[in-house]
Amino acid sequence: MKSTIKNALLAFIGSISTAFAANGAEKTEPSLLLYLFLGFGALIIVFQAVPGIMLFFSMLKGIFVAPKERVLAKKTDKTS
Repeated sequence: MKSTIKNALLAFIGSISTAFAANGAEKTEPSLLLYLFLGFGALIIVFQAVPGIMLFFSMLKGIFVAPKERVLAKKTDKTS
């Protein structure tokens, strides 16, 4: 039983030692999936920013431009 445990332990230690020796320098260029993921994230940001920008300019227009009803009401008040 002890020899089986020793052999299993040695096999386990022997198999993980190659993982420490690998430096990962075989493939240094990014893959297509990385570019697709980054592009998808950029599309999400763009498609969320466009309605936000439109809403912001609509808010500014509502603050700084007087509606026609108010302008007409002020004109009729001045004439009477």
